Amino acid sequence: MIVRQFISWVRTAPAGERAEATRSLARAWIFSDLSDDDRAAAEGALLMLLDDASPLVRQAMAQVFARAPSAPPAIVQALSVDQPCVSLPVLEHSPLLIDADLVDIVATGNSELQCAVARRINLPISICAAVAEVGSAAAALELIENPYAELAQFSWDRIVERHGHLAAIREAMLALDNLPATTRLALVAKLSETLTRFVVARNWLSPDRAERIADEAMARSTVNIASRSRGDEMRDLVHHLREAGQLTVGLILRALLSGNLDLFDQALVELSGLPQSRVAALVYDGVGTGLNALLIRAGLPESTFPAFRAALAARNEIGFIGSVGGAVRLRRRMVERVLTVCETDEAASEPLLILLRRFATESAREEARLFCDELAEQANARDEYQLIAA
Repeated sequence: MIVRQFISWVRTAPAGERAEATRSLARAWIFSDLSDDDRAAAEGALLMLLDDASPLVRQAMAQVFARAPSAPPAIVQALSVDQPCVSLPVLEHSPLLIDADLVDIVATGNSELQCAVARRINLPISICAAVAEVGSAAAALELIENPYAELAQFSWDRIVERHGHLAAIREAMLALDNLPATTRLALVAKLSETLTRFVVARNWLSPDRAERIADEAMARSTVNIASRSRGDEMRDLVHHLREAGQLTVGLILRALLSGNLDLFDQALVELSGLPQSRVAALVYDGVGTGLNALLIRAGLPESTFPAFRAALAARNEIGFIGSVGGAVRLRRRMVERVLTVCETDEAASEPLLILLRRFATESAREEARLFCDELAEQANARDEYQLIAA
């Protein structure tokens, strides 16, 4: 009887009062012990109110039903395709929407609706893939920052491909500890490409010079990323590098001269097709025909063999214990040792010597920067101590 009176009253009541009454009726549906007749009448009234001219009425319904698993499914479905001010809480929270509904919303909705879907808890692979494939940059950012989103590798790659040129996307992704190494590398490549185009467009550098600097920066970043990769992730990263044409002699030599022996070993495993144990045995022997045979099988130019032999010999003599920067930065002593050996070896090619000289310059500058940073830190600490003592 009360519901019937409500239906009669609501036809002429002001919008604000209709909205509050609708909120009360929706809450009664969720929380009150209605009889079967009253529940049927209440559902009919709520369905009628879906056609109300004022969005305030439908907003009131959406706010009550958004998180309720016992809400009427037909009403939730209708609210989910209403105007954004009504549908957003339903899209973000309702447990009654199935994956197919949400994928359709992502495919046909605007950025605001896509963002609401991307913020949902326990977001499955299929919906994440839809957002990655057709979602706006804002929706992709919501997805990246959603700790409950389950993204497959191809979704990460698609986000990088579509939105990796945007700084906010890159920063959000690079801040993730569990970001796959291949995705991290793709982001760095996207940044390198963006910066190269920018400096060339400004006529700050010639295209060739900009590309060379970008390649060197990419190689440094690759070794950096690889230094945090282990096991399957390292294998996937090296395979990705090979497929992308980035597993070059320069990168492999940089890895060895930086102390990243895992990357060096895995690169030779990937290129030679030999088992990890066999490669490790030949590498750690470091001399003789066995190493030459391994490098030949890996397809490396014979003109680079003196550098690899000298680097492995220097590793055995100098080692990497206590070196600065983990397995990331070029070791100045090792680079200079290898350069000295190669300058007196007739088998070393001129391109190899040019590369080693660049490595020598880079390692010297990096060592100088670290030294100056250390002096500055000591000076700051001394000044702070003097201030406290005073």
